[in-house]
Amino acid sequence: MTDLVGIVLVSHSAAVAESVAELARGLAAGGPVAPLATAGGTAGGGLGTSPDRILAAAEAVNRGAGIVLLADLGSSVLTVKALLAESELPAGAILADAPFLEGAVSALIAASTGAPAPEVSKAATEAYTYRKT
Repeated sequence: MTDLVGIVLVSHSAAVAESVAELARGLAAGGPVAPLATAGGTAGGGLGTSPDRILAAAEAVNRGAGIVLLADLGSSVLTVKALLAESELPAGAILADAPFLEGAVSALIAASTGAPAPEVSKAATEAYTYRKT
């Protein structure tokens, strides 16, 4: 099987990141699931964003097929953007402009089908169009 795109969920809260990851994994089940890692909270267990946690999560899911990152809000987005600008993340890493929960589910499902990173990012972004009414 070809290597799958890795997904990194970046949140201010470790509990939120892990919960979204658990839901995404559960909904993407039924076959091989793409690598997924979380980078939530600070090293001390508080709320915040940790560049070191983001880099470790990116390394954990990097299989050479690309990485798509989803961030919840504010400083988590800015931190990922800074890491991309400084070329600290693996080459070709993409920050998806996507809703965190719906985008994570869509990205993981797309990645698990073997889609390339740009298509995985697009699937996450398209989650903005999901309407509940």
